[in-house]
Amino acid sequence: MDAQIRERGPSAEQPQKAEAPKTSPDPKHESKEQSAKPDQTPTLRERIAEHWLLATVGAIVLIAALVGGLLYWLQVRHYESTDDAFVAARSFSVAPKVGGYVTDIPVTDNQHVNAGDLLARIDERDYRIAVDQAEAQVEVSKANISNVAAQIDSQQEQIKQAQAQLEQAQAQLQFAQEEFNRAQDLVEKGAGTVQRQQQTRSDLQAQQANTERAKTAVIAAQVGIKSLQAQLEGAKAQLEQSQAQLDQARLNLQYTGVVAAQSGRVVKLSGAKGTFVTAGQSLMMFVPDDVWIVANYKETQLADMRPGQPVEIRIDAYPGRKLSGHVDSVQPGSGTAFSLLPAENATGNYVKVVQRVPVKIVVDVWPADLPVGPGMSVVPWTRVR
Repeated sequence: MDAQIRERGPSAEQPQKAEAPKTSPDPKHESKEQSAKPDQTPTLRERIAEHWLLATVGAIVLIAALVGGLLYWLQVRHYESTDDAFVAARSFSVAPKVGGYVTDIPVTDNQHVNAGDLLARIDERDYRIAVDQAEAQVEVSKANISNVAAQIDSQQEQIKQAQAQLEQAQAQLQFAQEEFNRAQDLVEKGAGTVQRQQQTRSDLQAQQANTERAKTAVIAAQVGIKSLQAQLEGAKAQLEQSQAQLDQARLNLQYTGVVAAQSGRVVKLSGAKGTFVTAGQSLMMFVPDDVWIVANYKETQLADMRPGQPVEIRIDAYPGRKLSGHVDSVQPGSGTAFSLLPAENATGNYVKVVQRVPVKIVVDVWPADLPVGPGMSVVPWTRVR
């Protein structure tokens, strides 16, 4: 028994020594450790649910992307777009046609004006004097015409008087011729005297001279009236010239007021009250309300582009705003072909480059609250299919 006890002793004590550290701790201490370190290991069901959720979200996102891409492709393939597009207008310089001191500038920078509104006023006193002088010259020309016309009337009376004197002289000449014939017959018959014959011959010669003088007077009067008629034509021409000078003077007087030829905006105002300007000197720049869009499309984008096709326009300065328009025309040639220095491709190192062709796009209605001007960038989308 003792031997058995000795043999079992060490083996029996070992489990007691091993179990000693495994003594159950204090229940309060164990509950604190469990509350401080909870078990974070997900269960199998939670893992499966999480994978299904991720897979579902990924599938929905993929399907949405595919549907969106398909719709985008189906829609966009009908359009041609370019970012090389700008607002264009035929802006020009405003300059007076006559020179003088500027007396008034009733506009300011970026102001909108209507057709006929006053933009600048030139001192008009010199031009009013020119109008008065031209009117006086017209009156002088009219007086000259009246004077020449009166002389013509007087000359007409002189012609009538000369013709009457000619008729009287011709009658006296005929009587003298008959007296001479009778005297000569009497002399031939021996019944008349030579003295009577000589007297009648003298009277006949005198009447012949008187008749010639009356004819000359008629011719001189007729020539005089022709001269007066020429003077009358000259006076009428002088009147027309004076009238033209008067019209020019009145026109110059109107030119002292520089008005807007069409509605638009005043930009780059350089004129000021009190400055002296000459004819043709710029006072300001003017941008008409008639603006359009020039879109420089690639030549490979023009296969289906035609005038009248609808265009959707986005202006870079006003994001979120869309305008509608239509294609007005396509330039028959690339932009470089009409530049100041067109490209010369007949060289040995030629490299083909896709050319840009300007397309004119007209906006249907420009919103009044969107101030736009030449050079502003736009992005047009033209529906070509």
